[in-house]
Amino acid sequence: MNSTSDSHALSIALVGSGGAGVVTAGNLLLEAARADGSFGLMRRSAGPQIRGGESAALLHFAAAPVECAGDYYQLVVAFDWLHAQRFVEEIPLTAASCVLHDPAGGDVPEPIARTGARLVPIEMHAPATEIGCGRANMIALGLVSAITGIKTETLTEMVNRSLSAKGESMVMGARACLERGAALGRSLDIDLPIPVDPDGADGRWMISGNEACGLGALKGGVRFVAGYPITPASEMLEWLAPRLAGTGGCLIQAEDELASVNMILGASYGGVPAMTVTSGPGLALMTEGIGLAVASETPIVVIDVMRGGPSTGIPTKSEQTDLNIALYGMHGEAPHVVVAPVSIADCAFTAQWAVNLAESLQTAVIVLSDQLLAQSRTVTHRPPDIDFITRRVTAQRRDEAYRRYALSGDEVSAMAIPGSAGLSYTADGLEHDERGTPSTGAEDHLRQLDKRSSKLTGFDYGDHWATVEGDGEVAVVTWGSCTAAVREAIRRAGAAGLPVRLIALRLLAPLRTKQLSQALAGVNRVLVVEQTFSRQFYHYLRSRFDLPGRTECLARPGPLPLSPGEIADCLLAGTAR
Repeated sequence: MNSTSDSHALSIALVGSGGAGVVTAGNLLLEAARADGSFGLMRRSAGPQIRGGESAALLHFAAAPVECAGDYYQLVVAFDWLHAQRFVEEIPLTAASCVLHDPAGGDVPEPIARTGARLVPIEMHAPATEIGCGRANMIALGLVSAITGIKTETLTEMVNRSLSAKGESMVMGARACLERGAALGRSLDIDLPIPVDPDGADGRWMISGNEACGLGALKGGVRFVAGYPITPASEMLEWLAPRLAGTGGCLIQAEDELASVNMILGASYGGVPAMTVTSGPGLALMTEGIGLAVASETPIVVIDVMRGGPSTGIPTKSEQTDLNIALYGMHGEAPHVVVAPVSIADCAFTAQWAVNLAESLQTAVIVLSDQLLAQSRTVTHRPPDIDFITRRVTAQRRDEAYRRYALSGDEVSAMAIPGSAGLSYTADGLEHDERGTPSTGAEDHLRQLDKRSSKLTGFDYGDHWATVEGDGEVAVVTWGSCTAAVREAIRRAGAAGLPVRLIALRLLAPLRTKQLSQALAGVNRVLVVEQTFSRQFYHYLRSRFDLPGRTECLARPGPLPLSPGEIADCLLAGTAR
């Protein structure tokens, strides 16, 4: 069964070798489409090489917000086919697709040719060499502008803004290439207009998930960040550095991930909301430090931008396989909070919420983003501002002896700022009594274990625990970047006569079983969707909760994301792999 794709969207792939300017052209195209009134999404596909490997900018445009890829690409523009075998699976084509390729870039790969797509040879490198400071990516951009109807003046303005720092000769060369490419495009019998929203582009954001996470952290009050560069999280550190300085905060590039987590523990202990940013290998190194944050009840935020694993794995591709280490990775009983954004725009909200939770609950909060969310850019409506009241309960001097880990009603005890008169206490990783004095006593251990757990399970997380949409006797339960494809699949299933509920968890731990039960009331079939090999999310849910009716799981590891079509097919056929 083949579900119908969205006929009101346009998908374009720009492909070439690393360093050919594929991503630059994609960003300019996305920005120009936004200015002309379109919504869009750009995903990146690249190898681990700095230059010379494969590269692709995968773009999707519509007159309404775009959250995920379509089922196939209508237009492919190939500067060259270097290492194309590494990414062709990510660019599904049909006989209705069109492939523009430069003969100088090599033969069309056999997997591309056998799709039946229309192959159109057209020179891009040769005309670029005839222009001073000319680049083939600007020729390609001109081609696409003519085919899609993007205004030449809009694209020229974007080029002027983007390349002005590189000098007048570079700008003039790029503009000449745009004009040459547009002339070539007009000579082709190809018309694929980008859908445009008649209301225009006012008030829209163009932002990546990494940038959105950084913004949310700043809005939440983070003023100290320590981190070690790692793909695909490094761009968040780069984005945060100057903006933290502008708020009076500080970002430090540590010597490794061990130092990073210990630095933010020190900053938070001193009263400054603090965060680190990493990916799976770094999170593995940080687990002891995160356990110290739990034991000492020191608030920290750790953003893990997941990638394919294990070990070095696939650094530039997306996967959700850090779920288990985020949930269970600490030694001993170390209850903490795990949250995950459900879209690129939601990265801002979830990161801000994570800071609020860490400070309010005095614990470690792990945010699970992933490469697909983090390195994709979207044109979307500006999300509403939410003003969390983020307050750390701080101790005030009193006559009686200060009890840092007092057993209070909500189990969140007042935390003293170091150096405050009369409020000294022992802060380390040893088990302790209410004063903070190290203790090996069974009663002290049990009381503090219960304190650290109860403050998380008894907290009111409100409606933020999940995104719940729709109704029906069938439900899809998912999380993270899978949410976008699931939402589109549910729309298609509804159009085919099958109403389906969406439950996308934002709060993964502690699991809100009561709220999940209410959201699933009346459901007789549940489909769990995730991007893992071993069905980590499915097994986690089953270990904590009795899912109603017939339960299935659609799971696949990276690097290929699940498509709306295959999820919709699974819903309509009533089976899952």
